[in-house]
Amino acid sequence: MFSQHVSKDLSAYCHGELGPAETQHLAEHLLACARCRTEFEAVKLGIKFAERLPHPPAPASLWTEIERLSQSGSLTAIPARSALNLRRPILAALAAAVLMALGIGIFLGWQNLSRPSWEVARLAGLPRIGSSVIKNKGRLSIGEWLETDASSRAEIAVGAIGQVQLDPNTRVRLLETKPTEHRLELAHGKLSARIWAPPRLFFVDTPSAVAADLGCAYTLEVDREGASLLRVTSGWVSLQLKDRESMVPAGAACKTQPGVGPGTPFFEDSSELLRKSLDQFDFEPAARAAALDIVLNEARQRDSLTLWHLLSRAEGKERVRVYERLVSLAPQAAGVTREGVLRLDARMLQAWRESLESTWYTHPPGAFGKKIKKIWSTGLDKLKSMEDKK
Repeated sequence: MFSQHVSKDLSAYCHGELGPAETQHLAEHLLACARCRTEFEAVKLGIKFAERLPHPPAPASLWTEIERLSQSGSLTAIPARSALNLRRPILAALAAAVLMALGIGIFLGWQNLSRPSWEVARLAGLPRIGSSVIKNKGRLSIGEWLETDASSRAEIAVGAIGQVQLDPNTRVRLLETKPTEHRLELAHGKLSARIWAPPRLFFVDTPSAVAADLGCAYTLEVDREGASLLRVTSGWVSLQLKDRESMVPAGAACKTQPGVGPGTPFFEDSSELLRKSLDQFDFEPAARAAALDIVLNEARQRDSLTLWHLLSRAEGKERVRVYERLVSLAPQAAGVTREGVLRLDARMLQAWRESLESTWYTHPPGAFGKKIKKIWSTGLDKLKSMEDKK
């Protein structure tokens, strides 16, 4: 199916060395090509291991030995000694020379290496990076805040993997940008993100959850109290806080609250009564029981997205009721049992979710869209497994 694989460009892609068009082409190829995607994961894992390698300082005895040798005149004047003892100071001196050369190279490129940054373009008004006004374009470095006032807007180039637009009265900070992770913090305001990278390379931290991109476009709003609203327009987004996670597909939304994390995803064309009651179930403990009654009564077949998430958030008799309503709307997948679902068997829940997904689209995604969603789902489960083993 693939006449040309992208293995030779994976390292350059991981290190942000490709242009926007090449980056988008490669990312789209990775979504559909299992072979290149496997190689990409291996490259990314290697980079993560390299980042964790310790960098011990040279022992003090090394410099003492080099000083003694330099005072003796030259390395050729060293008295005869055993081959092993001779090699050590020579290798140490060579290592010192190499380190010095590397140090000079690092120093000359220090501005780029020590302060990674993203390009910011002014769209309207006078957005600011720190105290500096952006007149046309600027650079947002790690740790810096980008702010828009009531009359300004800005666009951030997320390396070469996408764009983020900021609405008025928005404040964001660049937390990280490296081959395996690009991360913003949204303190308040609204951003719109369009990302074409493979899953889980771009993250947005908010006061009440972390939005992890799964290859998508979405808007994210945070109010002054730290509550947020995510709306997904294409692809999928994962909202997470500790062990609580919501998977939000295109056409759906999800709210978050400080101290609680992500609520339950819902489709925006669901009934107003369902959405209001879901808020009460998620964020108002005193109203939980009555709210669940309404959610179950109002749920359509497409609202199986909401009910599937509620399985892990309800307990005891509540979970039984959610299960019974869900199975009445959408028969469970082969191999899925009542007992397994009620004890939250991970494999059964995943199998049932995959069988439900065809009802979560306003328009059928087609074979290619289903294939990409399967890739995202499988990749997510593998990443979870890797994280659990750490």
